[in-house]
Amino acid sequence: MEYRRLGRSGLQLSELSFGTWITFGNQIPYPTAKDLFVAAYDAGVNFFDNAEVYAHGESELVMGRILSEVGWSRDSYTVSSKVFFGAGGKLPTQRGLHRKHVVEACHQALERLRVDYLDLYFCHRPDKATPIEETVWTMHQLIMQGKILYWGTSEWSAEEIMDAQRVADQHHLIGPTMEQPQYNLLHREKMESEFLRLFERIGLGTTIWSPLASGILTNKYRDG
Repeated sequence: MEYRRLGRSGLQLSELSFGTWITFGNQIPYPTAKDLFVAAYDAGVNFFDNAEVYAHGESELVMGRILSEVGWSRDSYTVSSKVFFGAGGKLPTQRGLHRKHVVEACHQALERLRVDYLDLYFCHRPDKATPIEETVWTMHQLIMQGKILYWGTSEWSAEEIMDAQRVADQHHLIGPTMEQPQYNLLHREKMESEFLRLFERIGLGTTIWSPLASGILTNKYRDG
């Protein structure tokens, strides 16, 4: 397995990560989930990606159970989660990037994943209803409290990421380290055009979702 630095951080992640969207807690039984997880780790994968919204929190519960059973050293792998959509609650306090939900969601993710901290924590979508200052301050505070190590974004525009970085610079806070966009042969614009200035100006790191376009590029899906 090859490893790459995450943006300008010193953290090195495996070039391949293990994602759990629409699988853990939804489409495969627990023994299969565990076998796949262990096979990825044995192959050198050290980045395991999750989110509060995946199977309404069940995906994180499955991952937490696996991690508790395999007994790997915590310094040998990284775990991520994402916040915005909530884990199924419909109330306005149960979703978004306002301080209350971000803090509560972080605590809940730690409980479900059975870990003391998250290595990476993503703002899963931009929140037009919450001032960017509030979100940046909250992420900075979670880092200072040792609950997360790096924070980033997912499916944000270059302008939105730069706004967050400007707030961080202005107030001497820790800004976003990484963005998780969709990137594959069918979706190339952000990575190959829009984000170029972010790579150059702030050294933004990226972790990719759907590199095979949800399987479309594998030629598994045929007419009929």
